Parts: sequence; C-alpha cells; structure tokens
Amino acid sequence: MADQETKHDCSKPWVGSLEEAVQFAEKGIVSKTLVDCPEVKIVLFCMVAGQSLSGHAAGTAATIQVLKGRAAIKLGNDDYQGVPGSFYYMPAKLYHAIHADEDLVFLLNLLK
Repeated sequence: MADQETKHDCSKPWVGSLEEAVQFAEKGIVSKTLVDCPEVKIVLFCMVAGQSLSGHAAGTAATIQVLKGRAAIKLGNDDYQGVPGSFYYMPAKLYHAIHADEDLVFLLNLLK
C-alpha cells in the first residue's frame, strides 16, 4: 500500500480537491494522508477492483465514507454493500475489512 502524505499545518484548514487526489495503482492500494493532527487523521484510499484491505482492528474509533465505486465492507460480524454516499462509524477495536468490487475511493477518518 502506497501512502502519499502531504504536510498539513493543523492550525489551518485543509482545502483541496478530492477528485484531483484520486489515483489508482494496479499493484497496490493508494492511500493519501490529507490531514494528520492530534485529534484526527484523514486518509483518502483508492483501490482497484479486486483489491482488499485484510481484516484488522484499530485502536481508535474511525469512520469510512464511500465516495466512488462499490465494496464489500465487513464490520464485526456484519456485512454491508458500500456504495457512493454510504457512511460507517466504527468504534475502537472493531474488526473490519474491505474488498473493492469496483474501483473504489473512500475517506477514512481516524478519531484520535
């Protein structure tokens, strides 16, 4: 997974085009950290159809907001169909996994 981080001053707003930030890679998942501040980390993920983020749990609460494409999203024992506009809140330590059924773009917000 490629993480392309941009430096952001947490005392100022982040303003940018998510559309222009979208980038796909055939052999890996592209993740771009947009904001990394003491309270929150916001990462744009781009996955080609067929790619997956294997199941894991994070130490902090997080949200997923699907912007483009379709995905199978597993939260705990429940399965969901992620589509543009869908939004998910995950409490800390919740097992989750994502599989891109189509080219997928989503925002991950880690709440620190």
